[in-house]
Amino acid sequence: MGKKITIEPVTRIEGHAKVTIHLDDAGKVDRAFFHVNEFRGFEKFSEGRPFFEMPQITQRICGICPVSHHLASSKACDAVAGVTPPRTARLLRELMHMGQYVQSHCMHFFELAGPDLLLGFDADPAIRNVVGVIQLDANLALKAVALRRYGQEVIRLLGTKRVHPVFGIPGGVNAPLLPESREAMLKPLDEMIANVQAGIAVAKEWYEKNRALVDSFAVFPSGYMGTVGPNGELELYDGQVRIVDREGRRLVQFDARDYRDHIAEHVEDWSYLKFPYYRKLGWPDGTYRVGPLGRLNACDSISTPLAQAELKVFKQLNGGRPVEQTLYFHYARLIEALYALERIRQILEDPEICSTDILTPWSTVTGEGIGCIEAPRGTLFHHYWTDENGQLTRVNLIVATGHNNWAMSRSVEMVAKTFVDGSKLTEGMLNRVEAAIRAHDPCLSCATHAVGQMPLEVIVYRSDGREVRRIERG
Repeated sequence: MGKKITIEPVTRIEGHAKVTIHLDDAGKVDRAFFHVNEFRGFEKFSEGRPFFEMPQITQRICGICPVSHHLASSKACDAVAGVTPPRTARLLRELMHMGQYVQSHCMHFFELAGPDLLLGFDADPAIRNVVGVIQLDANLALKAVALRRYGQEVIRLLGTKRVHPVFGIPGGVNAPLLPESREAMLKPLDEMIANVQAGIAVAKEWYEKNRALVDSFAVFPSGYMGTVGPNGELELYDGQVRIVDREGRRLVQFDARDYRDHIAEHVEDWSYLKFPYYRKLGWPDGTYRVGPLGRLNACDSISTPLAQAELKVFKQLNGGRPVEQTLYFHYARLIEALYALERIRQILEDPEICSTDILTPWSTVTGEGIGCIEAPRGTLFHHYWTDENGQLTRVNLIVATGHNNWAMSRSVEMVAKTFVDGSKLTEGMLNRVEAAIRAHDPCLSCATHAVGQMPLEVIVYRSDGREVRRIERG
């Protein structure tokens, strides 16, 4: 019998997970598993609450993705209340959503994935972190900090808090945009766009220097899912959900209200996190990827000029076929951050953006509502059922990271088999396995609606079960 290597926790992601790598007698990787082992609870303990509390309750699932849950929940509550928010309210919600994209995508690229790209997968873990990035390029690090601060400030100016904002309510939002807040958001935009473009330049230089790695690191065909507008353009707040196959051909495009007709969930006994798939193709043929890579492979265009120019480059990386290289998640992430900044400008320059027409009153309860939004990490569904008084009787959440569960598991096994040699194991080998997960930027607290903490350690066992080495982190 061979050895088993356990990586626990996977670092520089949000939430807790572990990887087990099973070696054969020769020390080669036989199988590898990505385990999500957090407790699942939000769907159940939300039952009995008034539906209109959900925009505040569900965003407590996570401190990284609160805006995504807040807005998806607000949209589901609109449906339960049977109302359509005024145009200005919809724009203000989208504006907050774009702020979330800027802060989330830029934090991940510069501060979580950046240490691997800029310092190297084999760098000393003591410096392979955000502090090491600062020491390597302080100017770039300052740009990263400014981008995250700007995105959070957009959220704060709308919702009074950078984390867990108070803003979306059934039928609209609870406050208009003040003219002075509009100016505060507009003023730094040129600088923020330049900062993201600097990040794109860094990424492109890295890809050029590491092309062999990129083309051998978790490259596999799959389906891709994302939300698109009326003309097939990238849409992050509202639209129809599109799934394309591994050749980029459209399999289906549907309204979010019909998600159960098209998406099913598979279960494995080694993970608490479910595995969604396209129902018509079945498991595992119907598996797909979401998030930046999935959205850019699924859409036809981007409606803002700078991001559209980058999308054209992205679309040609594989000669017009879907981009399969997992490490290109990072490039796609920066393209979306650029789009978010351009979209912020478009929204702020809309003549109705400071209107006080921000709420459609409601007085009835329909009994059911579905809200869908493209969270930074992928397509997010909130589905609520209520009684005649508006108290929740059932809740279903299919969270962005969950859609990528199969892809992360596949990536882990592929990278382990390519780079891990159990006979001469190094920390850098294991870091590559973690980097395969980090490329997807998972938010495991969201995906499992988590409560609690997990142990933080890496353990290597002999074939007879005896412990060989233990590394504790944090």
